[in-house]
Amino acid sequence: MSHGIEQASKAGTAPGAGMDRRVAPSRARRLKPWLKYGAAALALVAATAAWRMVPASGTLAVGADSVTIEPVRTAAFLDYLPVRATVAPLHVVLLGAVQGGQVASVAVQDGALVHPGDVLARLTNPQLELDVTSREADIAGQLGGISAQRLTLQQSQTTEDGQIAEASYNLLKAAHELDIRRQLLAQGFESDANVKSFADEDAYYTRRLALLRAARDKDRAVAQAQARDIDRTAERLRHTLAAVEDSLTSLILRAPVEGRLTNFTLQPGQTLKAGDPIGQIDSQGAWRLDADIDEFYLARVAVGEHGIAHIDDHDVPFTVARVHPQITSGQFRAELTFDTPPSKAGTTSALRRGESVECRLTLGQTHQALIAPNGAWMDGSGGNSAFVVSADGHHATRRPITVGGRNPEQVEITSGLQDGDRIVTSATTRFHDFTQLLIR
Repeated sequence: MSHGIEQASKAGTAPGAGMDRRVAPSRARRLKPWLKYGAAALALVAATAAWRMVPASGTLAVGADSVTIEPVRTAAFLDYLPVRATVAPLHVVLLGAVQGGQVASVAVQDGALVHPGDVLARLTNPQLELDVTSREADIAGQLGGISAQRLTLQQSQTTEDGQIAEASYNLLKAAHELDIRRQLLAQGFESDANVKSFADEDAYYTRRLALLRAARDKDRAVAQAQARDIDRTAERLRHTLAAVEDSLTSLILRAPVEGRLTNFTLQPGQTLKAGDPIGQIDSQGAWRLDADIDEFYLARVAVGEHGIAHIDDHDVPFTVARVHPQITSGQFRAELTFDTPPSKAGTTSALRRGESVECRLTLGQTHQALIAPNGAWMDGSGGNSAFVVSADGHHATRRPITVGGRNPEQVEITSGLQDGDRIVTSATTRFHDFTQLLIR
């Protein structure tokens, strides 16, 4: 104890002096308040940043590399529709069996080029041949009866003409005798009673001639009507006879027009019924195109519209000749006829039935419009809305729009967008439930 006091005395310090001196705080103690409040501030900044990074309701965060963004511009809109058409013959004549029978022989093969009158096949039908023979005999008998009726009419007219001729002759004689008797009466050589008998005879033949002529006129009018009926009946019988004979001729199947015989599969021994189809003849060298088009365009495709078919590196113009309104599997069919035969348009290869041809069907005139690129975004929105990207490229907002015409490359925007707007043109189906996109 004394030793400690001595040391203190030596140092010039009283033993109690150390109790009154202020001790300086340590560095850790000085930093403690700063650390306390700094940590709170950092926590607040981190919370704010985290809040900003969490998307709001109706907002979806997407990667910038997962979306495609393209501008909307005012440009020329080409109103056309690309279609794939198939080559078909311009004219088709269907063939059928007029009479039933068994195929005796086949003269040509499927795919042959035939001309009018060419024999295609021959049929046999023994029962038909017997029926034809019987009907021919019956018709011949009826024609004979008609000839007899016509002969009777002629004979009746001849008889009436003979009676009139005889009455005219008798009247002439009676008139001559009456004239002589009157001269003798005037000279006193004939009595009045005798002259009167000649006068009565003259009057009789005069009346008889008048009656015969009147009867002949009436009979002739009736006879003329009967003759017309007889002629019509005879004509019908002759037509019936020709049809009966043709029924045998129709057992020989012939080509009615020139063209390519297709779907012709007859075999010897095959049995056909009347009306059975046996094939068809396609026009050779005259073609059309059949295009199946989405029902969306039914109201816009009309007869008389034009387009271009790409054949053998040449553009061949065509016109819509017919539109079938029936919808099958979401499509309708349009028939396209060439304005110029492909062979005269510079093509070198011949067309073949069923061949596919790429076509461009013009639906309207080219005009200036607000144009957006066509793409998968149209499938997702149906053309009713688009995601418009902000100037900084980090946000996109769904905006309602309306569209007009479209082609494979362009979509005509009629409202909702302006020139210079940028929209998301990649698929937006997965964004269906969102109105905002946060692009990172």
